[in-house]
Amino acid sequence: MRRLARALVIAAALSAATALSAQDNPYRTIEGWAKMPDGRTWGSTSAVDIDRDGRSIWVAERCGANTCLDRATGQISILPTILKFDSGGALVKSFGGGMLVFPHGIHVDREGNIWVTDGQDNAPAPQGGSTPPAAERTGPAPGVTKGHQVFKFSPDGTLLMTLGKPGGAAAPEYFYQPNDIVTAPNGDIFVAEGHGGANSRILKFAKNGKLLAVIGKKGTGPGEFDQPHALAFDSKGRLFVGDRNNNRIQILDQQGTFIEEWKQFSRPSGIYIDKNDTIYVSDSESGAVGNGRSRTEKRGIRVGRISDGKVIAFIPDPVDVATNTSAAEGVAADGDGNVYGAEVGPKALKKYVKK
Repeated sequence: MRRLARALVIAAALSAATALSAQDNPYRTIEGWAKMPDGRTWGSTSAVDIDRDGRSIWVAERCGANTCLDRATGQISILPTILKFDSGGALVKSFGGGMLVFPHGIHVDREGNIWVTDGQDNAPAPQGGSTPPAAERTGPAPGVTKGHQVFKFSPDGTLLMTLGKPGGAAAPEYFYQPNDIVTAPNGDIFVAEGHGGANSRILKFAKNGKLLAVIGKKGTGPGEFDQPHALAFDSKGRLFVGDRNNNRIQILDQQGTFIEEWKQFSRPSGIYIDKNDTIYVSDSESGAVGNGRSRTEKRGIRVGRISDGKVIAFIPDPVDVATNTSAAEGVAADGDGNVYGAEVGPKALKKYVKK
């Protein structure tokens, strides 16, 4: 009976979410809020989180483009990729130059340390079609020496920990295409990997970096994933997984046991849950990318409640028709309720404030 009641609540939330339109947007957009140094322009970013102070913003940015790698030369840009902005949009800290090929996910832990995933590698261009297509691979191509790692930095930019082999590895080793990282209250580390390859799983580590468990595999069933793109914890310690290619959020306990799935937040690229259990979910692909092209749901940021799963607000993508990723991919909200969208296609960091 309880399962049926919960299913009815979620069905009602899904129906309500479908009915949302631009008229339900209680936010106004502030563009150009975060100011880059003179001579530097914004590149793609899918990674945004809030500093321990509740007001400053951390972003991982792709060196003015959609990668920090010059594949023709094999060189990684020396531009700092990890950026901290104060509440007024001034850049106050930057580091990470020359370290990351493709910064993808970011997480600020309870001590204020910054974790970043590097989701691609420096593989040379394939020769003669001998390398399996990316969609068939479970690990990096031959010749890789950098990428597919997770880095932990102190707030001043000191490297504290590195997870994964340089250049990545296939199972049972790790990583290949790590998407996001989040830490539990006890310090356990969860990393989601698989971004279009044949792998999709979550790896759980102790706070010292020891691998504890592997959760899930590629698939469509409960506890299976297809491009687990985002991770977040609610106040009960449940793990929310943005299972993007399956167009759902999966909710798990910390042992990886499936609890339920939510579809009312559309196709999740990013998830953020604040201290009040308000959930923010970004959809950057519906109607535009991959198996999301046939979807009629609108791209944008959906704001909802964990308590009942209801979507209560929607910040729409201003672009009606897109042929690639559009609007926010990463999402976060500060202590004042301002929302931040990290955009890959438009190459921007947008700020949304209540009207």
